[in-house]
Amino acid sequence: MVTRDENDSDGCYSCEQNAAMAGLPTRERIHVSGGWRVAHAIRCAMPGWLVLVARRHITTIAELDDAEATELGPLCQRLSRALVEVTGCTRTYVAAFSEAAGFTHLHVHVIPRAGDLPADQLGPAVFSCLRRPPAEWVSPEVMDSLSRSLASRLAPAL
Repeated sequence: MVTRDENDSDGCYSCEQNAAMAGLPTRERIHVSGGWRVAHAIRCAMPGWLVLVARRHITTIAELDDAEATELGPLCQRLSRALVEVTGCTRTYVAAFSEAAGFTHLHVHVIPRAGDLPADQLGPAVFSCLRRPPAEWVSPEVMDSLSRSLASRLAPAL
């Protein structure tokens, strides 16, 4: 059995998306900076669920260089503010795990937490939105619409 070194970027979904930046739809490049690319989460049942994807192949926050680390906090804050404006959420959750098969590339989740989110989906249980059947996933059209609204709010501030 052959296993891939976690630091090897060959076959990495995030690296492949980063390499194809110019051809990506709006939902995959809401914001692009030196260290980060902001995308709408795929295969997700929550509109506005964002991921900040490291532009280079790293797997943990400990591997961030100073510039990437300096950029991360303000970017999370601005994304959270934009999500409140666009989705009407009452707060955002921020988390980084990068442990799912095929998704070990560092990505930080910024999740809109609606005021009426059911109690069984609060806190870490919100990740159940990533385990819903395809019929419940946010459509590409909705992701693109939200992404355009978010990008327009981020452009002047970032």
